[in-house]
Amino acid sequence: MAGRLAEVPGVVGVMLGGSRARGEHRPGSDWDLGVYYRGDLDLAALRALAGPGVEVAGPGGWGPWVNGGAWLRVDGVAVDWILRDLDRVERVWADCREGRYEVGVQAGHPLGFWSPCYAGEVALGRVLADPSGELADLRRRTAVYPEPLREALTAAAWEAEFLVGAAAKGAAGADTLYVSLCLSRAVGVLVQAVFAEDRRWCLNEKGALAVAEALPAAPAGFGPRVRRLLGAPGETPESLAATVAAARALAGETVAALRNRTG
Repeated sequence: MAGRLAEVPGVVGVMLGGSRARGEHRPGSDWDLGVYYRGDLDLAALRALAGPGVEVAGPGGWGPWVNGGAWLRVDGVAVDWILRDLDRVERVWADCREGRYEVGVQAGHPLGFWSPCYAGEVALGRVLADPSGELADLRRRTAVYPEPLREALTAAAWEAEFLVGAAAKGAAGADTLYVSLCLSRAVGVLVQAVFAEDRRWCLNEKGALAVAEALPAAPAGFGPRVRRLLGAPGETPESLAATVAAARALAGETVAALRNRTG
């Protein structure tokens, strides 16, 4: 399939991504194929390859960051085509090397799409079809995590403490939704920072906590403490305030640990 995709006009190459690329898959895990293209992509050819009844979303069809693609069933197994604009991936990689990143709104990413994911997908993926050799070259370059990006993401952990402060105001009014949103994003920011401190790419929210809690920069009990915070934040001002107090302690410990490691 990767070889046939690579023959579609506009496609540069194909990479295997997700849990199967990392060797962390289960028997029923999807097959994620990153379809890297440049310029005008021949959507008609893609649709012909996908077959009847399969909807192929063109660039931008699935949102600003998860470009587009298709969901297929092959012999009863889910196979996802995920479009990636190679020129944009290269620009994001250049930003990563300079310590710049974006967090965009994207369906399916409740904590936002963090732009370094583009580079991480290449670094952690497996090249399946690459006629020009461009994907292999980019994969070689992304193999080393950029120090400026590590510094930027770990320094940004301050936002977690700011969000916890905002949550405290919501707790006073028994605003469970606002408190929950603040604490969820605070945890997401901390997880990104913990990953970065270990020079590890964080691709999305799924499974990130389980990895982060085992990393050296995570304070003692990081995973269980996060699960308690998010599992039942509370309904009354008193219970929400207690949750926020626990979140403040966790955020403070994590930020302090990151600063001490960096220092």
